[in-house]
Amino acid sequence: MLVYNTLVRRKQTFKPLSDREVGVYTCGPTVYWFAHIGNMKSYVSEDVIKRTLMHSGYKVKHVMNITDVGHLVGDANIGEDKVKMEARKEHKSALDVSRFYTHAFIEDMERLNIIKPDVICKATDHIPEMLALVKKLDEKGYLYKVETGMYYDTSKFKDYGALAGMDFEKLNKYLKAGARVERAAGIRNTTDFAVWRFSNSEEKEMVWDSEWGRGFPGWHIECSAMSMKYLGNHFDIHMGGIDHIPVHHTNEIAQSEGATGEKFVNYWMHMAFLKVDGKKMAKSLGNVYTIKELVEKGFDPIAVRLLFISGHYRQELNFTIESLKGMTNTLSMLYSFIDRMNGVLKSGGGSKDKAFMEFVDKSRKGFFSAMEDDFSTPEALASMYSLVRESNKRAESGMGAEEARHVIDVMLEFDSILGLEFDKRLSRTDKLSEEVEKLIKERNEARKHKDFAEADRIRRVLKEKGVTLEDTAHGTVWKSSD
Repeated sequence: MLVYNTLVRRKQTFKPLSDREVGVYTCGPTVYWFAHIGNMKSYVSEDVIKRTLMHSGYKVKHVMNITDVGHLVGDANIGEDKVKMEARKEHKSALDVSRFYTHAFIEDMERLNIIKPDVICKATDHIPEMLALVKKLDEKGYLYKVETGMYYDTSKFKDYGALAGMDFEKLNKYLKAGARVERAAGIRNTTDFAVWRFSNSEEKEMVWDSEWGRGFPGWHIECSAMSMKYLGNHFDIHMGGIDHIPVHHTNEIAQSEGATGEKFVNYWMHMAFLKVDGKKMAKSLGNVYTIKELVEKGFDPIAVRLLFISGHYRQELNFTIESLKGMTNTLSMLYSFIDRMNGVLKSGGGSKDKAFMEFVDKSRKGFFSAMEDDFSTPEALASMYSLVRESNKRAESGMGAEEARHVIDVMLEFDSILGLEFDKRLSRTDKLSEEVEKLIKERNEARKHKDFAEADRIRRVLKEKGVTLEDTAHGTVWKSSD
């Protein structure tokens, strides 16, 4: 399996620390508002990567954080905590706000058929671990104190900026020219960041005592403390959005490796941005969608998932309502195809073509070869769509039940990675099979006795029940009309 590692800027053969176990950490949401579709695209891409690892036989331990304190407006270590700011706007406690949006995020994960992480860890539940990490860094001389908090001196970490592909000087110039111009008084380097921020005397909520002063953790320290608690000082894969490369993930490396003296992560994987109508998402442009809003517009969230995985995780994807409508039609086509194959299987009999069976195997090989080459979903989907086209052609000329069974098995194997819920579709049609088979049998008897009026009546009855009949060279098959 080849994995693109941001740290070295190339694909590498994946070799986990443990023979058959993989430790994976993914940056979760800051729960001050609903996660938008750009956020959820990253989580879907990460889910596909995780599913591929699982299909390859690895036992995956997946840890994801919930940032419910410590993430300030912007990354410049100035301004307000996002959760506290939203709490004030909504006239609620910060705890109530974080609970509400955490629940909303979990609902979105379920809608998109994302496998729940093994560990979902909240920042506020891990303050002791963060303080212990801060203490280690302080003892090793990485920290200094200013009026607003305890800061990490990035000039003291030898390889600072390696993840961003820059040395210390270049990264400082890059960030100074960007959004991080304003800095708290006393900061030595543009890249220095807070590991513990002091609170003012008026703050009563989400603040903790420490030996440096009463306050709350910096955003970056949270992920280091929690990932190392559950996965160890050195683990396999860390994933997140590409926006995390120059700041958040760069700082995670500095503080984790600075504290432990060990390598932090072997493979850094980053998800590309999602644009909307060719533009960056922004509330001011009115182009920020949530999964809930798309569901309320009548879209199936699984169609949204299919749209997200239609592009490679490292390539920017453009979202439009029209493209989502197109994916809705594609998903409907795939479900109808599953129904059709199930109908052929239920009809029994038919021939078995060796060349077709070999084509099915070839399609399977193409799909998994694509997924094992840095999780190339576009190429994998192309193999699946090719299988669908050829299987439909074969069904027209007399597909046998054994062939249909093989196609279904392969499609279900594809879906163990794609997560498009083919299994639910199959289960849904299976529940109809007893009634359908009885009516099909009655219709076949009517046709045998040339009672075409009765045969047409039964066809209409079945259509009203959501079942469409298809007469083939090897008997009648059925599929769900919707």
